[in-house]
Amino acid sequence: MQLSFWEQETYFNHLDVLIIGSGIVGLNAALHLKQQQPQLKVLVAERGLLPTGASSKNAGFACFGSPSELLDDLQHHSEEEVFGLVDRRWKGLQRLRQNLGDTTLDYHRWGGYELFEPQQQEVYEACLDQLPYLNRQLQSLLNEAEIFQRADEKIGRFGFKGVQHLLLSTAEGQIDTGKMILALTQKVQSMGVLVLNGLEVQALQENSQDVLATTAQGIYLKARAVLVATNGFAQKLLPQLQVQPARAQVLITKPIDNLKFKGTFHYDKGYYYFRNIGDRVLFGGARNLAFEEETTTELGLTELIQQRLEELLHKVILPDTPFEIEQRWSGIMGLGTGNAKTTLIQKVTDRVSCAVRLGGMGVAIGSLIGEEGAELVLQQV
Repeated sequence: MQLSFWEQETYFNHLDVLIIGSGIVGLNAALHLKQQQPQLKVLVAERGLLPTGASSKNAGFACFGSPSELLDDLQHHSEEEVFGLVDRRWKGLQRLRQNLGDTTLDYHRWGGYELFEPQQQEVYEACLDQLPYLNRQLQSLLNEAEIFQRADEKIGRFGFKGVQHLLLSTAEGQIDTGKMILALTQKVQSMGVLVLNGLEVQALQENSQDVLATTAQGIYLKARAVLVATNGFAQKLLPQLQVQPARAQVLITKPIDNLKFKGTFHYDKGYYYFRNIGDRVLFGGARNLAFEEETTTELGLTELIQQRLEELLHKVILPDTPFEIEQRWSGIMGLGTGNAKTTLIQKVTDRVSCAVRLGGMGVAIGSLIGEEGAELVLQQV
């Protein structure tokens, strides 16, 4: 691409900070940088027309972990690690709401539910047995009592079939992730941040004064510091990072007359999740049917997973309700290898840092991760 002198000077010269990725982490990092040091020239480079990973493609769950997920995490991590992560997710949600406002986010605290089928009776009983313990832990973090509660009486009202038990999380909510990303983008732009879409950074080369970024468009960027905020795609720029991509497939129905439920719902240890969006149902997951195939940075859909989602809609979620699928899509998350659920916020070199590996909880923790990534960058400029 051939640039004019004006374009080169205005957009690409004299950069203080280059942020790669315009999702929730990258934009929150830009926001924090401008709040702390308004004079900084900050450019956010995004390879796609819109954020490429999951920030505006996710299900919009404002959640921090279901009972079975937290108990499963406690099998692999210490109590301090598990509830430390819950604390960060909760604080991240509050920061997101503080930054943008509930009206802008279309935030609703309608509660979240975990579904249990008859064959999951053992898992349900383990959760029920540990509810007092989990609630004590959560009360110390959220300052609210009895977050997790039994809710079997709602199964019939919601119209589910084949569901034996429900557990309610009173503190769970939902947002509109499209409105979130749009509002974040507009907010940082109003503060002077340059957000350029369709600009793909392919390589970083560091020297003692700055970092040179090479792009697919033939534009070269020089910045005093770089933050990589591409989550599941991070290894493309920084192959040494322990970040595993994970594709999540989603579908949404056309509007349904007299939809019986509101809220967010977790099913089968969180591998399936659904919610209402107005009078539509968004349903996603089933990655556990094909872990290897879904460990990819390629956006796309597979017949196996889409058929399974439709089957569960027909049999479990909307068994007596006619519906039509309106749209299908996928997003790419960034996970830790093995059972690691910790985020990765670190200096990679003297002038390059990363803020990645959100573990499928980007809505909850992304605002905080962006700020923490920005704090690393502030040490470099």
